Amino acid sequence: MASSKDAVLLQVDGHEVRVSSPEKPYFAERGIRKIDVVEYFIAVGGGILHALRDRPTTLERWPGGVFEGARLSTRTDNTGDAFYQKRVPKNAPDWVPTAHITFPSGRTADEIAPDSVAVVAWCANLGTLTFHPWPVSKSDVESPDQIRIDLDPQPGTDFSDAVRVAPHVRELLAEFGMQGWPKTSGGRGVHVYVPIQPRWTFPEVRRAVIAFGRELERRIPDRVTMSWWKEERGEKIFIDYNQMARDRTIASAYSIRPKPHAPVSAPVDWDELPDVHPTDFDVLTMPARFREVGDKHAGISDHAFGIEPLLELAERQAKDQGLGDLPYPPDYPKMPGEPMRVQPSRARRPTAD
Repeated sequence: MASSKDAVLLQVDGHEVRVSSPEKPYFAERGIRKIDVVEYFIAVGGGILHALRDRPTTLERWPGGVFEGARLSTRTDNTGDAFYQKRVPKNAPDWVPTAHITFPSGRTADEIAPDSVAVVAWCANLGTLTFHPWPVSKSDVESPDQIRIDLDPQPGTDFSDAVRVAPHVRELLAEFGMQGWPKTSGGRGVHVYVPIQPRWTFPEVRRAVIAFGRELERRIPDRVTMSWWKEERGEKIFIDYNQMARDRTIASAYSIRPKPHAPVSAPVDWDELPDVHPTDFDVLTMPARFREVGDKHAGISDHAFGIEPLLELAERQAKDQGLGDLPYPPDYPKMPGEPMRVQPSRARRPTAD
């Protein structure tokens, strides 16, 4: 490692990565600097590269660090302190690979598709804390190779409620001959990843997840909801099926979440999930855990399940219960077979004469 007053040069995977302003505070409450963030990603490099390798990846960049009042830019307000970057930056070195993807709007972009820890470190120098990889490989960007089940706590519920739902997810997956790998979201939720064969389209995989969620809701209706509309969810765990829509992504394993205590999304075993808390895993503690236990998601690469049983379940739900598609996110074009994208309370309002 070479250093100067204004920059540090790191040798990573045969590439030189320049870290500018290495002493800049990134999580001031924890004393975590920019260089600490970069070195964190290098320390867990094998794990995060496994999560990102060859996947088109959106960067969530916090170039000023995380501080009180800092906020993320949105589609309607781009004046925030942080932002999502979907297209590869113009100053990217020639060793930073990309994948060509198509958004729901039909527009296209070249996104970073990491193939080395050096690429991850280079992104971290840009202020990237959270990596959002697509569930596809750059070799086939139209066919998801992962199902991602997002257990999203609603108001009145928390991480412990998501944890109580997780064993039911595991059990139901097993009934369909499938296996999942859980992780903390780094926030209040739990994510379960299921490797699948890349033989189906985004709408087909999303349909499979909807069928799975509906069956889970049928079994434990007091704990789980599939309602897209917040006013109908109640104090339950929402199975966010739209995470499987095109260009919807989940924070990768080992990503840092932009909160004052610098939590990270941590792969865990099913058996240890009931005993952990999201605050157990952060930028300072995860490197030691990674050295001790390795990548808890390493086994994902050894499997690729078929989703035929879930698609068959979707057919039965449609035939026997009349259950069709569910709403897409509001920024999507109208999709074939999609129901009206209208909030139920608004749809029930009487029209004026």
